[in-house]
Amino acid sequence: MSYRACGRSGVRLPAISLGLWHNFGGVDTFENVRAMLRRAFDFGITHFDLANNYGPPPGSAEENFGRALNLDLRAWRDEIIISTKAGYYMWPGPYGDGGSRKYLLASLDQSLRRMVLDYVDVFCSHRPDPDAPVEETMSALDHAVRSGKALYAGISNYDPDQTAAAVAILGSLGTPCLIHQMKYSMFVRRPEEGLFNRLQAAGIGAIAFSPLAQGLLTGRYLDGIPADSRAAKPDTFLKRRDVTEGRLKPVRLLNKIARRRGQSLAQMALAWVLRQPVMASALVGASRVEQIEECVAALNNIDFTDSELERIDEILGA
Repeated sequence: MSYRACGRSGVRLPAISLGLWHNFGGVDTFENVRAMLRRAFDFGITHFDLANNYGPPPGSAEENFGRALNLDLRAWRDEIIISTKAGYYMWPGPYGDGGSRKYLLASLDQSLRRMVLDYVDVFCSHRPDPDAPVEETMSALDHAVRSGKALYAGISNYDPDQTAAAVAILGSLGTPCLIHQMKYSMFVRRPEEGLFNRLQAAGIGAIAFSPLAQGLLTGRYLDGIPADSRAAKPDTFLKRRDVTEGRLKPVRLLNKIARRRGQSLAQMALAWVLRQPVMASALVGASRVEQIEECVAALNNIDFTDSELERIDEILGA
């Protein structure tokens, strides 16, 4: 595993981090959860990313992570970066969603109880809330750090202007923004339109979620939708209707480039994300140990020739 500086901070993140968005919840097999977490750590994946609502059901990914941590990894807590987030719907009523101080700090307390932790390493605002002043949201992150319940603050899903405002407020409070989690892949390139430049200038690390486009860039769908795939499940963001011939045509062309590079499509897609200088880590999901092994092997070849990048841009219509 290689480790990258997270912006201008002293934190170094593994080039590949493990996200627990799917396949780590209460509907999943706990022994498989344990096996994936153990294997990831053995490979040097020291960053595990969660959110209060990950499951399903919401909260169960944190519960399972806490159980697995206690059973297998507790002795190495000081070698692990644990991040969690709040901002999306979590419980009914007026205080279970959004960016209010009330919701964020209550949610953090709940997350700590679910994971049986005294603190998380990074606490993030999961999304900007149009109904809450950004000053309130950022002051909640600042309070989380000053109270010792989080070591660092971060944001996710903020556009360039929202990022600039949030970063300025956190800076004025004396709690710098460590990291920005954004959706970024070969199919989602919007962060290239100003966000990366903002992060680079501010000294904030980037971490890409969904770098494999919910599995479309893994090659699993080249010949249809497998019965055990994400698109075949009812409670995922990738739907059957998303796996169209129009979407699969560029996937097949990209797969040919990956083969010439001696990589799987997933490995090339991760290497492509990591080519960005500001990128501290690519956040991958997994349903099996073997998928984690494949993702880590992407680091064996993360360099591209100019002609490869040009051909990829042609395929993507960039």
